Amino acid sequence: MDRGLDRHGTALKAGVRCLVIAPPLIFLGIFYFYPLASIFGLSFSTEAAGYGSGLSKLFQTGYYARVLWFTTWQAGLSTLLTLLCALPGAYVFANYDFRGKRLIQSLTAIPFVLPTMVTAAAFKSLLGGGGLVNTALMSLFGLDKAPINIDQTVWFFLLAHVFYNYTVVLRIVGGFWSRLPKDLGPAAFMLGASRFQTFFRITLPLLTPAILAASLLVFVFCFTSFGTVLILGGPRLATLEVEIYRQAVNLFNLPMAAALSLLQILFTFGLMAFYTWFERKSAVSMMPGMDVQKGRLVNQTGSRLFVGGSMAFMGILLGAPLLSLVLSSVQYEGGFTLDFFIGLMHDPTDSIIYVPPMRAIINSLSYAMAAALISLVLGGLTAGFLVNAKGRTAGLWDPLFMLPLSTSAVTLGFGFILALDEPPLNLRSSWLLPAIAHALVGLPFVIRSVLPAWRGIPHSLREAAAMLGASPWLIWRHVDWPILRRAMAVGAVFAFAISMGEFGATVFVARPQSPTLPLAIYRYLGHPGVMNYGQAMAMSVILLLTTAAGFIFLERSRNTTGSA
Repeated sequence: MDRGLDRHGTALKAGVRCLVIAPPLIFLGIFYFYPLASIFGLSFSTEAAGYGSGLSKLFQTGYYARVLWFTTWQAGLSTLLTLLCALPGAYVFANYDFRGKRLIQSLTAIPFVLPTMVTAAAFKSLLGGGGLVNTALMSLFGLDKAPINIDQTVWFFLLAHVFYNYTVVLRIVGGFWSRLPKDLGPAAFMLGASRFQTFFRITLPLLTPAILAASLLVFVFCFTSFGTVLILGGPRLATLEVEIYRQAVNLFNLPMAAALSLLQILFTFGLMAFYTWFERKSAVSMMPGMDVQKGRLVNQTGSRLFVGGSMAFMGILLGAPLLSLVLSSVQYEGGFTLDFFIGLMHDPTDSIIYVPPMRAIINSLSYAMAAALISLVLGGLTAGFLVNAKGRTAGLWDPLFMLPLSTSAVTLGFGFILALDEPPLNLRSSWLLPAIAHALVGLPFVIRSVLPAWRGIPHSLREAAAMLGASPWLIWRHVDWPILRRAMAVGAVFAFAISMGEFGATVFVARPQSPTLPLAIYRYLGHPGVMNYGQAMAMSVILLLTTAAGFIFLERSRNTTGSA
Protein backbone atom coordinates (compact mmCIF):
# COMPACT_ATOMS: atom_id res chain seq x y z
CA MET A 1 0.00 0.00 0.00
CA ASP A 2 2.75 2.39 0.97
CA ARG A 3 4.68 1.56 -2.19
CA GLY A 4 1.60 2.29 -4.27
CA LEU A 5 1.19 5.65 -2.59
CA ASP A 6 4.88 6.40 -3.15
CA ARG A 7 4.58 5.55 -6.84
CA HIS A 8 1.46 7.68 -7.11
CA GLY A 9 3.20 10.59 -5.38
CA THR A 10 6.25 10.25 -7.63
CA ALA A 11 4.07 10.18 -10.75
CA LEU A 12 2.17 13.22 -9.52
CA LYS A 13 5.38 15.16 -8.90
CA ALA A 14 6.66 14.21 -12.36
CA GLY A 15 3.40 15.41 -13.89
CA VAL A 16 3.64 18.71 -12.07
CA ARG A 17 7.25 19.18 -13.24
CA CYS A 18 6.15 18.53 -16.83
CA LEU A 19 3.40 21.14 -16.54
CA VAL A 20 5.86 23.64 -15.06
CA ILE A 21 8.48 23.26 -17.79
CA ALA A 22 6.03 22.95 -20.71
CA PRO A 23 5.39 26.72 -21.26
CA PRO A 24 9.12 27.67 -21.32
CA LEU A 25 9.90 24.75 -23.64
CA ILE A 26 7.07 25.67 -26.01
CA PHE A 27 8.21 29.31 -26.02
CA LEU A 28 11.82 28.28 -26.69
CA GLY A 29 10.74 25.84 -29.40
CA ILE A 30 8.57 28.32 -31.31
CA PHE A 31 10.62 31.49 -30.92
CA TYR A 32 14.15 30.12 -30.73
CA PHE A 33 14.66 26.69 -32.28
CA TYR A 34 12.13 27.18 -35.09
CA PRO A 35 13.75 30.44 -36.31
CA LEU A 36 17.19 28.85 -36.04
CA ALA A 37 15.97 25.87 -38.06
CA SER A 38 14.76 28.31 -40.72
CA ILE A 39 18.22 29.88 -40.82
CA PHE A 40 19.79 26.43 -41.07
CA GLY A 41 17.53 25.51 -43.98
CA LEU A 42 18.11 28.77 -45.83
CA SER A 43 21.87 28.45 -45.48
CA PHE A 44 21.65 25.45 -47.85
CA SER A 45 19.19 27.14 -50.20
CA THR A 46 20.21 27.69 -53.84
CA GLU A 47 17.04 29.47 -54.94
CA ALA A 48 16.77 32.71 -52.95
CA ALA A 49 17.87 35.76 -54.92
CA GLY A 50 19.89 33.56 -57.30
CA TYR A 51 22.95 33.63 -55.11
CA GLY A 52 23.47 29.93 -54.74
CA SER A 53 24.06 28.07 -51.51
CA GLY A 54 25.21 30.40 -48.77
CA LEU A 55 27.43 27.74 -47.23
CA SER A 56 29.11 26.97 -50.55
CA LYS A 57 29.84 30.67 -51.14
CA LEU A 58 31.08 30.98 -47.57
CA PHE A 59 34.06 28.72 -48.28
CA GLN A 60 34.77 29.89 -51.83
CA THR A 61 36.21 33.27 -50.92
CA GLY A 62 38.68 34.49 -48.34
CA TYR A 63 36.58 37.54 -47.46
CA TYR A 64 34.36 35.76 -44.96
CA ALA A 65 37.33 34.01 -43.39
CA ARG A 66 38.84 37.45 -42.84
CA VAL A 67 35.56 38.64 -41.29
CA LEU A 68 35.60 35.67 -38.90
CA TRP A 69 39.24 36.27 -38.02
CA PHE A 70 38.65 39.98 -37.44
CA THR A 71 35.62 39.20 -35.25
CA THR A 72 37.67 36.75 -33.21
CA TRP A 73 40.81 38.80 -32.65
CA GLN A 74 38.97 42.03 -31.84
CA ALA A 75 36.91 40.12 -29.25
CA GLY A 76 40.08 38.61 -27.80
CA LEU A 77 41.86 41.96 -27.66
CA SER A 78 38.77 43.59 -26.13
CA THR A 79 38.73 40.89 -23.45
CA LEU A 80 42.42 41.35 -22.66
CA LEU A 81 42.09 45.15 -22.42
CA THR A 82 39.04 44.80 -20.19
CA LEU A 83 40.89 42.47 -17.83
CA LEU A 84 43.88 44.81 -17.63
CA CYS A 85 41.65 47.80 -16.87
CA ALA A 86 39.23 46.11 -14.45
CA LEU A 87 41.42 43.83 -12.31
CA PRO A 88 42.90 46.71 -10.23
CA GLY A 89 39.37 47.92 -9.49
CA ALA A 90 38.31 44.39 -8.55
CA TYR A 91 41.23 44.21 -6.12
CA VAL A 92 40.27 47.54 -4.53
CA PHE A 93 36.61 46.60 -4.02
CA ALA A 94 37.49 43.15 -2.68
CA ASN A 95 40.14 44.24 -0.19
CA TYR A 96 39.47 47.82 0.96
CA ASP A 97 36.74 49.68 2.79
CA PHE A 98 36.25 53.36 2.05
CA ARG A 99 33.53 55.96 2.07
CA GLY A 100 31.08 55.68 -0.84
CA LYS A 101 32.18 52.15 -1.76
CA ARG A 102 28.66 50.76 -2.21
CA LEU A 103 27.50 53.76 -4.25
CA ILE A 104 30.50 53.52 -6.58
CA GLN A 105 29.92 49.77 -7.01
CA SER A 106 26.37 50.49 -8.09
CA LEU A 107 27.37 53.24 -10.50
CA THR A 108 30.01 51.10 -12.21
CA ALA A 109 27.32 48.74 -13.47
CA ILE A 110 25.38 51.45 -15.33
CA PRO A 111 27.50 51.15 -18.53
CA PHE A 112 26.65 47.45 -18.80
CA VAL A 113 22.90 48.06 -18.86
CA LEU A 114 23.18 51.02 -21.23
CA PRO A 115 21.88 50.47 -24.75
CA THR A 116 24.63 50.03 -27.33
CA MET A 117 23.30 53.05 -29.18
CA VAL A 118 23.88 55.21 -26.11
CA THR A 119 27.39 53.80 -25.68
CA ALA A 120 28.24 54.53 -29.32
CA ALA A 121 26.75 58.02 -29.10
CA ALA A 122 28.67 58.71 -25.88
CA PHE A 123 32.03 57.82 -27.44
CA LYS A 124 31.29 59.80 -30.60
CA SER A 125 30.51 62.82 -28.44
CA LEU A 126 33.74 62.35 -26.46
CA LEU A 127 36.39 61.23 -28.99
CA GLY A 128 34.77 61.71 -32.39
CA GLY A 129 36.09 64.20 -34.93
CA GLY A 130 33.78 66.89 -33.55
CA GLY A 131 33.76 65.50 -30.02
CA LEU A 132 34.47 67.42 -26.86
CA VAL A 133 38.10 66.29 -26.50
CA ASN A 134 39.06 67.23 -30.06
CA THR A 135 37.15 70.51 -29.86
CA ALA A 136 38.90 71.41 -26.60
CA LEU A 137 42.37 70.52 -27.96
CA MET A 138 41.81 72.46 -31.18
CA SER A 139 40.69 75.51 -29.24
CA LEU A 140 43.50 75.24 -26.68
CA PHE A 141 46.36 74.80 -29.15
CA GLY A 142 44.88 76.66 -32.14
CA LEU A 143 44.79 73.56 -34.36
CA ASP A 144 43.06 73.46 -37.73
CA LYS A 145 42.04 69.80 -37.57
CA ALA A 146 41.22 67.26 -34.92
CA PRO A 147 44.40 65.82 -33.31
CA ILE A 148 42.69 62.57 -32.26
CA ASN A 149 41.53 60.72 -35.35
CA ILE A 150 40.15 57.33 -34.34
CA ASP A 151 36.78 57.61 -36.12
CA GLN A 152 35.93 54.39 -37.94
CA THR A 153 38.92 52.53 -36.54
CA VAL A 154 39.07 49.39 -34.45
CA TRP A 155 40.43 51.33 -31.46
CA PHE A 156 37.23 53.35 -31.26
CA PHE A 157 34.98 50.41 -30.52
CA LEU A 158 37.64 48.59 -28.51
CA LEU A 159 37.45 51.45 -26.01
CA ALA A 160 33.66 51.17 -26.05
CA HIS A 161 33.90 47.41 -25.39
CA VAL A 162 36.10 48.04 -22.35
CA PHE A 163 33.63 50.66 -21.14
CA TYR A 164 30.69 48.29 -21.59
CA ASN A 165 32.25 45.12 -20.10
CA TYR A 166 34.28 46.65 -17.27
CA THR A 167 31.64 45.82 -14.67
CA VAL A 168 31.46 42.15 -15.80
CA VAL A 169 35.06 41.61 -14.68
CA LEU A 170 34.65 43.90 -11.68
CA ARG A 171 31.64 42.02 -10.32
CA ILE A 172 32.55 38.44 -11.13
CA VAL A 173 36.22 38.65 -10.16
CA GLY A 174 35.69 41.23 -7.38
CA GLY A 175 32.79 39.28 -5.88
CA PHE A 176 34.80 36.04 -5.95
CA TRP A 177 37.93 37.78 -4.59
CA SER A 178 36.01 39.24 -1.66
CA ARG A 179 34.99 35.71 -0.59
CA LEU A 180 38.54 34.36 -0.40
CA PRO A 181 39.80 33.74 3.17
CA LYS A 182 41.38 36.91 4.52
CA ASP A 183 44.10 35.06 6.44
CA LEU A 184 45.87 33.60 3.38
CA GLY A 185 48.07 36.63 2.83
CA PRO A 186 49.23 37.03 6.46
CA ALA A 187 49.89 33.30 6.70
CA ALA A 188 52.05 33.41 3.56
CA PHE A 189 53.97 36.41 4.91
CA MET A 190 54.67 34.58 8.16
CA LEU A 191 56.16 31.73 6.11
CA GLY A 192 58.49 34.18 4.34
CA ALA A 193 56.63 34.75 1.07
CA SER A 194 56.79 38.17 -0.55
CA ARG A 195 53.70 39.98 -1.84
CA PHE A 196 54.69 39.00 -5.36
CA GLN A 197 54.99 35.31 -4.44
CA THR A 198 51.77 35.39 -2.45
CA PHE A 199 49.80 36.78 -5.36
CA PHE A 200 51.15 34.50 -8.10
CA ARG A 201 51.34 31.29 -6.05
CA ILE A 202 48.22 31.60 -3.88
CA THR A 203 45.83 34.37 -4.88
CA LEU A 204 46.02 34.08 -8.68
CA PRO A 205 45.44 30.29 -8.78
CA LEU A 206 42.39 30.76 -6.55
CA LEU A 207 41.12 33.59 -8.76
CA THR A 208 41.65 31.73 -12.03
CA PRO A 209 38.10 30.28 -12.21
CA ALA A 210 36.56 33.74 -11.77
CA ILE A 211 38.94 35.35 -14.27
CA LEU A 212 38.26 32.64 -16.83
CA ALA A 213 34.49 32.88 -16.33
CA ALA A 214 34.55 36.66 -16.72
CA SER A 215 36.82 36.39 -19.78
CA LEU A 216 34.46 33.94 -21.47
CA LEU A 217 31.47 36.22 -20.96
CA VAL A 218 33.31 39.33 -22.11
CA PHE A 219 34.57 37.48 -25.20
CA VAL A 220 31.05 36.35 -26.12
CA PHE A 221 29.64 39.86 -25.62
CA CYS A 222 32.40 41.38 -27.80
CA PHE A 223 32.16 38.60 -30.40
CA THR A 224 28.45 39.36 -30.87
CA SER A 225 28.73 43.15 -30.53
CA PHE A 226 26.60 44.90 -33.14
CA GLY A 227 25.44 48.47 -32.51
CA THR A 228 28.80 49.68 -31.19
CA VAL A 229 30.75 48.25 -34.14
CA LEU A 230 28.15 49.45 -36.65
CA ILE A 231 28.28 53.06 -35.43
CA LEU A 232 31.93 53.43 -34.38
CA GLY A 233 33.61 51.02 -36.79
CA GLY A 234 32.23 52.35 -40.03
CA PRO A 235 31.67 50.48 -43.31
CA ARG A 236 35.22 49.11 -43.62
CA LEU A 237 35.23 47.14 -40.38
CA ALA A 238 32.77 44.26 -40.46
CA THR A 239 32.35 41.68 -37.72
CA LEU A 240 30.16 38.62 -38.28
CA GLU A 241 27.27 40.44 -36.62
CA VAL A 242 27.56 43.50 -38.86
CA GLU A 243 28.09 41.36 -41.96
CA ILE A 244 24.90 39.39 -41.24
CA TYR A 245 23.01 42.68 -41.06
CA ARG A 246 24.53 43.97 -44.32
CA GLN A 247 23.88 40.76 -46.21
CA ALA A 248 20.27 40.56 -45.02
CA VAL A 249 19.22 44.23 -45.10
CA ASN A 250 21.49 46.03 -47.58
CA LEU A 251 22.22 43.28 -50.11
CA PHE A 252 19.19 41.07 -49.43
CA ASN A 253 21.48 38.04 -49.80
CA LEU A 254 19.51 35.90 -47.37
CA PRO A 255 21.34 32.59 -47.98
CA MET A 256 24.69 34.21 -47.16
CA ALA A 257 23.23 35.94 -44.10
CA ALA A 258 21.87 32.56 -42.99
CA ALA A 259 25.23 30.85 -43.55
CA LEU A 260 27.03 33.51 -41.51
CA SER A 261 24.40 33.22 -38.78
CA LEU A 262 24.88 29.46 -38.67
CA LEU A 263 28.64 29.90 -38.37
CA GLN A 264 28.22 32.36 -35.52
CA ILE A 265 25.69 30.12 -33.74
CA LEU A 266 28.05 27.13 -33.79
CA PHE A 267 30.92 29.25 -32.49
CA THR A 268 29.02 30.90 -29.64
CA PHE A 269 27.16 27.71 -28.71
CA GLY A 270 30.48 26.05 -27.98
CA LEU A 271 31.62 28.97 -25.84
CA MET A 272 28.42 29.16 -23.80
CA ALA A 273 28.22 25.39 -23.34
CA PHE A 274 31.72 25.52 -21.88
CA TYR A 275 30.78 28.53 -19.74
CA THR A 276 27.68 26.94 -18.20
CA TRP A 277 29.65 23.76 -17.46
CA PHE A 278 32.48 25.78 -15.96
CA GLU A 279 30.06 27.92 -13.91
CA ARG A 280 28.57 24.82 -12.27
CA LYS A 281 31.97 23.26 -11.59
CA SER A 282 33.65 26.40 -10.21
CA ALA A 283 30.69 27.99 -8.36
CA VAL A 284 31.29 31.32 -10.14
CA SER A 285 28.05 33.16 -10.84
CA MET A 286 27.41 35.30 -13.90
CA MET A 287 25.54 37.83 -11.76
CA PRO A 288 27.10 37.72 -8.29
CA GLY A 289 26.47 40.15 -5.51
CA MET A 290 29.42 42.24 -4.44
CA ASP A 291 29.73 41.16 -0.82
CA VAL A 292 30.12 44.00 1.66
CA GLN A 293 32.80 42.50 3.88
CA LYS A 294 35.22 44.09 6.28
CA GLY A 295 38.31 45.01 4.30
CA ARG A 296 41.40 46.98 5.06
CA LEU A 297 41.07 50.66 5.87
CA VAL A 298 42.64 53.15 3.52
CA ASN A 299 44.86 54.75 6.14
CA GLN A 300 48.37 54.59 4.64
CA THR A 301 49.97 56.72 1.95
CA GLY A 302 50.53 53.80 -0.41
CA SER A 303 46.99 52.45 -0.11
CA ARG A 304 45.55 55.95 -0.50
CA LEU A 305 47.49 56.52 -3.70
CA PHE A 306 46.52 53.12 -5.09
CA VAL A 307 42.84 53.32 -4.19
CA GLY A 308 42.61 56.96 -5.24
CA GLY A 309 44.36 56.27 -8.56
CA SER A 310 42.12 53.27 -9.26
CA MET A 311 38.97 55.27 -8.52
CA ALA A 312 40.19 58.18 -10.65
CA PHE A 313 40.93 55.86 -13.59
CA MET A 314 37.53 54.22 -13.17
CA GLY A 315 35.82 57.60 -13.07
CA ILE A 316 37.51 58.78 -16.27
CA LEU A 317 36.90 55.52 -18.14
CA LEU A 318 33.25 55.13 -17.15
CA GLY A 319 32.21 58.70 -16.38
CA ALA A 320 33.82 60.78 -19.12
CA PRO A 321 31.78 59.30 -22.03
CA LEU A 322 28.48 59.74 -20.16
CA LEU A 323 29.34 63.28 -19.08
CA SER A 324 30.35 64.09 -22.65
CA LEU A 325 27.04 62.71 -23.92
CA VAL A 326 25.06 64.96 -21.58
CA LEU A 327 27.16 68.02 -22.42
CA SER A 328 26.85 67.40 -26.16
CA SER A 329 23.07 67.36 -25.85
CA VAL A 330 22.98 70.86 -24.30
CA GLN A 331 25.87 72.60 -26.10
CA TYR A 332 25.91 74.38 -29.45
CA GLU A 333 28.74 76.60 -30.72
CA GLY A 334 30.24 76.80 -27.25
CA GLY A 335 27.05 77.88 -25.51
CA PHE A 336 24.28 76.27 -23.49
CA THR A 337 21.11 75.36 -25.38
CA LEU A 338 18.02 73.20 -25.13
CA ASP A 339 17.31 73.46 -28.85
CA PHE A 340 18.14 69.80 -29.46
CA PHE A 341 15.55 68.65 -26.91
CA ILE A 342 13.02 71.20 -28.13
CA GLY A 343 13.67 70.16 -31.71
CA LEU A 344 12.55 66.65 -30.90
CA MET A 345 9.05 67.95 -30.27
CA HIS A 346 8.37 69.18 -33.79
CA ASP A 347 9.49 68.51 -37.35
CA PRO A 348 9.52 71.75 -39.35
CA THR A 349 11.15 70.12 -42.41
CA ASP A 350 8.88 67.06 -42.56
CA SER A 351 11.98 64.88 -42.31
CA ILE A 352 11.53 61.23 -43.14
CA ILE A 353 13.71 60.31 -40.17
CA TYR A 354 11.64 62.28 -37.68
CA VAL A 355 10.32 60.28 -34.76
CA PRO A 356 8.32 62.00 -32.01
CA PRO A 357 10.29 61.17 -28.86
CA MET A 358 7.17 60.47 -26.81
CA ARG A 359 6.05 57.90 -29.35
CA ALA A 360 9.46 56.21 -29.30
CA ILE A 361 9.53 56.33 -25.49
CA ILE A 362 6.02 54.86 -25.24
CA ASN A 363 6.95 52.13 -27.74
CA SER A 364 10.11 51.27 -25.81
CA LEU A 365 8.30 51.24 -22.47
CA SER A 366 5.45 49.10 -23.84
CA TYR A 367 7.82 46.54 -25.32
CA ALA A 368 9.96 46.54 -22.16
CA MET A 369 7.04 45.95 -19.80
CA ALA A 370 5.66 43.16 -21.98
CA ALA A 371 9.11 41.57 -22.33
CA ALA A 372 9.74 41.78 -18.58
CA LEU A 373 6.39 40.11 -17.83
CA ILE A 374 6.96 37.31 -20.35
CA SER A 375 10.52 36.59 -19.29
CA LEU A 376 9.63 36.82 -15.59
CA VAL A 377 6.84 34.24 -15.83
CA LEU A 378 8.82 31.86 -18.03
CA GLY A 379 12.05 32.42 -16.10
CA GLY A 380 10.32 31.75 -12.78
CA LEU A 381 8.85 28.50 -14.09
CA THR A 382 12.21 27.45 -15.50
CA ALA A 383 14.07 28.23 -12.27
CA GLY A 384 11.50 26.25 -10.28
CA PHE A 385 12.01 23.28 -12.58
CA LEU A 386 15.82 23.51 -12.50
CA VAL A 387 15.88 23.59 -8.69
CA ASN A 388 14.19 20.19 -8.57
CA ALA A 389 15.80 18.66 -11.69
CA LYS A 390 17.51 15.35 -10.97
CA GLY A 391 18.91 12.42 -12.89
CA ARG A 392 21.29 12.12 -15.81
CA THR A 393 19.63 14.88 -17.84
CA ALA A 394 19.62 17.42 -15.01
CA GLY A 395 22.88 18.98 -16.20
CA LEU A 396 21.50 19.56 -19.71
CA TRP A 397 18.52 21.75 -18.80
CA ASP A 398 20.46 24.76 -17.56
CA PRO A 399 22.62 25.14 -20.71
CA LEU A 400 19.51 24.65 -22.84
CA PHE A 401 17.85 27.77 -21.45
CA MET A 402 21.11 29.71 -21.64
CA LEU A 403 21.28 29.23 -25.40
CA PRO A 404 19.56 32.56 -26.26
CA LEU A 405 22.38 34.33 -24.43
CA SER A 406 24.90 32.69 -26.77
CA THR A 407 22.98 33.71 -29.89
CA SER A 408 23.36 37.20 -31.26
CA ALA A 409 20.34 39.47 -31.28
CA VAL A 410 20.87 40.10 -35.00
CA THR A 411 20.68 36.36 -35.67
CA LEU A 412 17.51 36.08 -33.60
CA GLY A 413 15.90 39.00 -35.42
CA PHE A 414 16.91 37.58 -38.79
CA GLY A 415 15.45 34.19 -37.81
CA PHE A 416 12.20 35.87 -36.78
CA ILE A 417 11.64 37.49 -40.17
CA LEU A 418 12.35 34.16 -41.88
CA ALA A 419 10.21 31.90 -39.69
CA LEU A 420 7.39 34.14 -38.52
CA ASP A 421 6.42 35.76 -41.80
CA GLU A 422 3.91 33.21 -43.06
CA PRO A 423 1.04 31.07 -41.69
CA PRO A 424 0.54 29.46 -39.25
CA LEU A 425 2.85 31.85 -37.36
CA ASN A 426 2.46 35.06 -39.33
CA LEU A 427 3.51 37.50 -36.60
CA ARG A 428 5.57 39.84 -38.78
CA SER A 429 3.08 42.69 -38.42
CA SER A 430 2.24 42.02 -34.77
CA TRP A 431 3.19 44.71 -32.25
CA LEU A 432 4.04 41.89 -29.81
CA LEU A 433 6.91 40.49 -31.92
CA PRO A 434 9.58 42.94 -30.62
CA ALA A 435 8.50 42.18 -27.04
CA ILE A 436 8.83 38.44 -27.71
CA ALA A 437 12.32 38.96 -29.17
CA HIS A 438 13.32 41.08 -26.16
CA ALA A 439 11.89 38.49 -23.75
CA LEU A 440 13.97 35.79 -25.42
CA VAL A 441 17.12 37.85 -24.81
CA GLY A 442 16.13 38.65 -21.22
CA LEU A 443 15.06 35.12 -20.22
CA PRO A 444 18.58 33.84 -19.33
CA PHE A 445 19.17 36.86 -17.08
CA VAL A 446 15.93 36.23 -15.20
CA ILE A 447 16.87 32.58 -14.70
CA ARG A 448 20.34 33.54 -13.46
CA SER A 449 18.78 36.02 -11.03
CA VAL A 450 16.15 33.70 -9.57
CA LEU A 451 17.92 30.33 -9.61
CA PRO A 452 20.66 31.10 -7.03
CA ALA A 453 18.07 32.53 -4.62
CA TRP A 454 15.86 29.47 -4.99
CA ARG A 455 18.77 27.08 -4.52
CA GLY A 456 19.88 29.06 -1.49
CA ILE A 457 16.66 28.51 0.48
CA PRO A 458 17.57 26.12 3.34
CA HIS A 459 15.67 22.85 3.23
CA SER A 460 15.42 23.03 7.01
CA LEU A 461 12.99 25.95 6.70
CA ARG A 462 10.61 23.93 4.55
CA GLU A 463 10.98 20.88 6.76
CA ALA A 464 10.27 22.90 9.90
CA ALA A 465 7.17 24.43 8.30
CA ALA A 466 5.97 20.98 7.21
CA MET A 467 6.48 19.58 10.71
CA LEU A 468 4.30 22.40 12.04
CA GLY A 469 1.51 21.28 9.71
CA ALA A 470 1.92 23.75 6.84
CA SER A 471 0.66 22.62 3.46
CA PRO A 472 2.88 22.92 0.32
CA TRP A 473 0.94 26.07 -0.63
CA LEU A 474 1.53 27.68 2.77
CA ILE A 475 5.21 26.71 2.65
CA TRP A 476 5.51 28.40 -0.73
CA ARG A 477 3.64 31.48 0.43
CA HIS A 478 5.36 32.04 3.76
CA VAL A 479 8.83 30.52 3.19
CA ASP A 480 9.79 30.54 -0.50
CA TRP A 481 8.01 33.59 -1.84
CA PRO A 482 9.34 36.17 0.69
CA ILE A 483 12.86 35.11 -0.28
CA LEU A 484 12.25 34.83 -4.01
CA ARG A 485 10.26 38.00 -4.63
CA ARG A 486 13.30 40.28 -4.40
CA ALA A 487 15.23 38.07 -6.81
CA MET A 488 12.21 38.08 -9.12
CA ALA A 489 12.20 41.89 -8.99
CA VAL A 490 15.89 41.92 -9.90
CA GLY A 491 15.25 39.63 -12.87
CA ALA A 492 12.26 41.66 -14.04
CA VAL A 493 14.14 44.95 -13.95
CA PHE A 494 17.12 43.38 -15.68
CA ALA A 495 14.82 42.14 -18.48
CA PHE A 496 13.20 45.59 -18.61
CA ALA A 497 16.57 47.35 -18.94
CA ILE A 498 17.75 44.93 -21.63
CA SER A 499 14.56 45.47 -23.61
CA MET A 500 14.83 49.26 -23.38
CA GLY A 501 18.22 49.19 -25.08
CA GLU A 502 17.87 46.21 -27.40
CA PHE A 503 18.84 47.10 -30.97
CA GLY A 504 20.12 44.09 -32.92
CA ALA A 505 16.85 42.13 -33.07
CA THR A 506 14.63 45.22 -33.02
CA VAL A 507 16.09 46.57 -36.25
CA PHE A 508 14.64 43.48 -37.98
CA VAL A 509 11.30 42.97 -36.24
CA ALA A 510 10.03 46.45 -35.27
CA ARG A 511 7.45 48.00 -37.57
CA PRO A 512 8.59 51.22 -39.31
CA GLN A 513 5.77 53.18 -37.70
CA SER A 514 6.63 51.84 -34.22
CA PRO A 515 10.34 52.57 -33.67
CA THR A 516 12.00 52.30 -30.30
CA LEU A 517 14.42 54.83 -28.83
CA PRO A 518 17.55 52.93 -30.02
CA LEU A 519 16.16 52.79 -33.57
CA ALA A 520 15.33 56.49 -33.46
CA ILE A 521 18.87 57.32 -32.28
CA TYR A 522 20.32 55.23 -35.11
CA ARG A 523 18.23 57.13 -37.63
CA TYR A 524 19.49 60.48 -36.40
CA LEU A 525 23.13 59.36 -36.23
CA GLY A 526 22.89 58.06 -39.80
CA HIS A 527 22.09 61.49 -41.26
CA PRO A 528 24.52 64.43 -41.44
CA GLY A 529 23.90 67.78 -39.86
CA VAL A 530 24.45 69.48 -36.53
CA MET A 531 20.77 69.32 -35.60
CA ASN A 532 20.48 65.60 -36.36
CA TYR A 533 23.62 64.87 -34.33
CA GLY A 534 22.44 67.02 -31.43
CA GLN A 535 19.00 65.39 -31.45
CA ALA A 536 20.67 61.95 -31.42
CA MET A 537 22.56 63.05 -28.31
CA ALA A 538 19.34 64.38 -26.75
CA MET A 539 17.48 61.12 -27.38
CA SER A 540 20.45 59.18 -26.02
CA VAL A 541 20.25 61.20 -22.80
CA ILE A 542 16.52 60.42 -22.56
CA LEU A 543 17.26 56.72 -22.99
CA LEU A 544 20.16 56.96 -20.53
CA LEU A 545 17.93 58.49 -17.85
CA THR A 546 15.14 56.00 -18.50
CA THR A 547 17.49 53.02 -18.27
CA ALA A 548 19.32 54.41 -15.23
CA ALA A 549 16.03 54.88 -13.37
CA GLY A 550 15.21 51.20 -13.78
CA PHE A 551 18.74 50.23 -12.86
CA ILE A 552 18.64 52.23 -9.63
CA PHE A 553 15.64 50.15 -8.59
CA LEU A 554 17.49 47.00 -9.62
CA GLU A 555 20.50 47.90 -7.49
CA ARG A 556 18.31 48.68 -4.48
CA SER A 557 16.72 45.26 -4.86
CA ARG A 558 20.13 43.60 -5.13
CA ASN A 559 21.36 45.33 -2.01
CA THR A 560 18.41 44.02 0.02
CA THR A 561 19.01 40.42 -1.01
CA GLY A 562 22.11 38.38 -1.52
CA SER A 563 20.46 36.30 -4.20
CA ALA A 564 21.79 37.63 -7.43
